[in-house]
Amino acid sequence: QLQLVESGGGLVQPGGSLRLSCAASGVALEYYAIGWFRQAPGKVREGVSCISSTGGTTTYADSVKGRFTISRDNAKNTVYLQMNSLKPEDTAIYYCAAHWGILATMGEGEYDYWGQGTQVTVSS
Repeated sequence: QLQLVESGGGLVQPGGSLRLSCAASGVALEYYAIGWFRQAPGKVREGVSCISSTGGTTTYADSVKGRFTISRDNAKNTVYLQMNSLKPEDTAIYYCAAHWGILATMGEGEYDYWGQGTQVTVSS
């Protein structure tokens, strides 16, 4: 059974950076496409970024394009989300999710496994 654990969230000032990690256990992550999602208070969960199982294809929401970078290290069974130039509107709980297969998607309905989330707060 695949289990995902996010870490790296916290409080950061506007313009700052954080790197989120999504560590997998139970199975080899190399067979799974991974997505990062976020949910702000009072809002629906939205896709932030996703990466194919090989890491060869990445996708970003328009709101984070140019500021966030998704990557993965299959040898470490971990996927990362580097977040730069953070804005207050990036404040949310960030979740990683996995689905078996090569291609990644920003549609959360495709994902079978979810982490518990990590809080990111951007505030001065």
